[in-house]
Amino acid sequence: MEYDPDIIIDEHPDVYPPSEDSILLIECLDVRKGERVLEIGCGSGVVSIHCASNGCDVTSVDINPYAVELTGSNFYRNGLKGDVSVSDVYSNVEGRFDTIIFNLPYLPTEDDIGIISKAWDGGSDGMGPLPELLNGAPEHLLPNGRVVIVVSSLMDKNALDNALSGLEIKVLGELPLFFEVLRVLEIRGSS
Repeated sequence: MEYDPDIIIDEHPDVYPPSEDSILLIECLDVRKGERVLEIGCGSGVVSIHCASNGCDVTSVDINPYAVELTGSNFYRNGLKGDVSVSDVYSNVEGRFDTIIFNLPYLPTEDDIGIISKAWDGGSDGMGPLPELLNGAPEHLLPNGRVVIVVSSLMDKNALDNALSGLEIKVLGELPLFFEVLRVLEIRGSS
C-alpha cells in the first residue's frame, strides 16, 4: 500500500503522531478490498485510515481515549468509516480479522509522562504488550489470518526471539535510522 500524503491527519498533544515507523508500516502493508483489519494502538489513525481508503473493513482500538477520539475524527475528516473504541490490546475487541496490526510500544524504557508514553514505552526489554498480542491472536484471527507488527533493534533480542519462537515470520520491510533499525514483521501461526 502506498502512503498517501493527501490523507488528512490531525494531531493531538497526548497522541503519538504519524512518524517514520507509521509510514514504514503503511508502505509494507498489502491489503485487499473487503479485508477485515484490526489495528491495535491506532494512535492518530493514520494506518487504519490508509487501510480504509484501500477498501478494508477497519476496527481501530487504543488504550488512550484521546487517540480513540482523534482516530474517529480523522476517519470523519477523510470521509471514511471505521469502528473505533477504547481497548487495552484485546480487552474490548469482538470478532475475527484477516489482519491484526500493531505498531507496538517497542522502546526499552519505563517512561511515565502521562498517557502518551504508552505509545512508545515497551518496558525494560522493549516487549511491551507483544506477548499478550501474540497469545490472543488465535482467537481473533480468521483462518489464514496474520499479525503485522513493527519491532526495533533496541528490543531485547532474546525476549523477542522467545516470543516469536515456533511462529512463521516474514520480514516485510525495514528502515535503518540513526540509532536503531525498524522492521515490519508478518506473523502467522506455527510453522
